[in-house]
Amino acid sequence: MASSILILSNSDSGLYDFRKEVLKALMEKGFHVLVSVPDTGYVERIKALGCEYIPTAFERRGMNPFQDMKLLLFYRRLIKTHSPAAVLTYTIKPNIYGGLAARLTGTPYLVNVTGLGTTLEHGGVLQKMIVLMYRTALKKASCVFFQNQGNRDFLVQRGCVTGKTRVIPGSGVNLKEHLPQEYPADTPVRFVSIMRLMKDKGIEELLIAAQRIHERHPDTLFQILGAYEEETRQLYEPRVKALEEKGAIRYYGYRDDVPEFLKECQAVVHPSYHEGMSNVLLEAAATARPVLASAVEGCLDTFEEGRSGLAFAPQDADSLEEALERFLSLPYEKRREMGLCGRRF
Repeated sequence: MASSILILSNSDSGLYDFRKEVLKALMEKGFHVLVSVPDTGYVERIKALGCEYIPTAFERRGMNPFQDMKLLLFYRRLIKTHSPAAVLTYTIKPNIYGGLAARLTGTPYLVNVTGLGTTLEHGGVLQKMIVLMYRTALKKASCVFFQNQGNRDFLVQRGCVTGKTRVIPGSGVNLKEHLPQEYPADTPVRFVSIMRLMKDKGIEELLIAAQRIHERHPDTLFQILGAYEEETRQLYEPRVKALEEKGAIRYYGYRDDVPEFLKECQAVVHPSYHEGMSNVLLEAAATARPVLASAVEGCLDTFEEGRSGLAFAPQDADSLEEALERFLSLPYEKRREMGLCGRRF
């Protein structure tokens, strides 16, 4: 019987969209791949790859000690039942509780830190708690992967990681699936943002800048793809609807046909406050689309300033507005060339 690898993550769509090549490669190496993620509609696609699926459920956001302890015990039971050769974890809770479970059972494990997350970025008591949990969870990891040097330095300096580390350039992008597309005509100018609608993804600044730009340039349209975070839905939904009525933005909710939107847009706007390595920007560049993004690690790594994209200050609607104006002032051929430079980069 083939040795098995257990994959733990918080998102079936993220695992399929950004890491199916990893799953395939493990199976090609002869491993039986077990996947434990919450089911939000992508599980059948994961199973179609040849993976065995194990149902799991947990709260992606927030800290509930009772629920988190249940998750730890579930992961430990999972490892004891299936005796995998190794465990590979992605995202914060699987990294912490999956790492702890693997350590408790003496199972080799590898951890992929896809980003530090809102809590670690903002400091305070919760940050201290999570740092302490990371110290315990990552202590015996065979290797901890990071998507940018800043994230690695943050956890190493706080004593969370003492063993082998490796910085890898994000989840990567499949250049056979994301092909360069012909650049669209100049009007209407469509800016696309693909994001969860929450403060740390820059939704505040995007809504402010979109309204201002649309008032001066009525032929521009800001398209927003992504789901609301339920805890802030009441805050942002009325503002989004008000701007939709003005014709400044169009909100599409969560979509699994993102390439179609990338194909039709002139540029991708990504105002995130922090990133591991932005998959959105990697896919935009692969499609040969210019990007306008926050000047933070994980965004800056994906483009060349002035050649394939424009940076703006994070958490600054004025800076975002200025970058949009700079882009709109560029002639068609320059915008198109920026997209092609992104693909090459």
